Amino acid sequence: MARAIFIFVGLTAAALAASAAPVPQAMQTGRVVDRIVARIEDDIILESQVRELGAFQQLIEGHAESGDQLLSELIEQWVVQTEATASHFPQPAQSEVDRELARLTSGFSSLEAYSARLKELGLSPNEVRELLTRQIYVERYIDYKFRPSVQIEPADIEAYYQKELLPELAKKNQPAPAQADVEEQIREVLVQRKISDLTAKWLDDTKSRLKIELTPAGASS
Repeated sequence: MARAIFIFVGLTAAALAASAAPVPQAMQTGRVVDRIVARIEDDIILESQVRELGAFQQLIEGHAESGDQLLSELIEQWVVQTEATASHFPQPAQSEVDRELARLTSGFSSLEAYSARLKELGLSPNEVRELLTRQIYVERYIDYKFRPSVQIEPADIEAYYQKELLPELAKKNQPAPAQADVEEQIREVLVQRKISDLTAKWLDDTKSRLKIELTPAGASS
């Protein structure tokens, strides 16, 4: 998935170192405008789900991807969730979701500020909790599926230290730590990078075997 994974690319970058998504529009009758934007096998993805994910990204990251990128991520989440559910992979514990939610709200000056931001984005507290749960579930399954097959050699760590970390620190005029002091952090960065590569290949292969139909804007659903 393009975001590590679901935010995996983001995870590897974070290991070391607004465009506003529209809220649902109401029709004259008060009904919410919605339509099918994609069909996957016998399932569907709605435009409201794309808007919801965009609002969630703004809440978490301060910005949202384009509509096409959001839809692509939803399709990839569907692929991961479908396999994880079929394999009876356990849902995250409520305590873990609570911790992630507490971490999220701690980034705001007050609970009132957090609630105001949710209202601005058109998200409810329950929707945020559900989206956090899904993100944790997807990321954990991907890690479970691919981490055991990842092997990092000492030469890989040495190469990252010499060719990536040291030049980056030099550009910032920051002192360089001894390689031994950062080996575990480097190892995790490289593990996440390989997991991301394996995930992208698996998703591409899996999607090529699925019946996926995108519904153009304005088309009848």
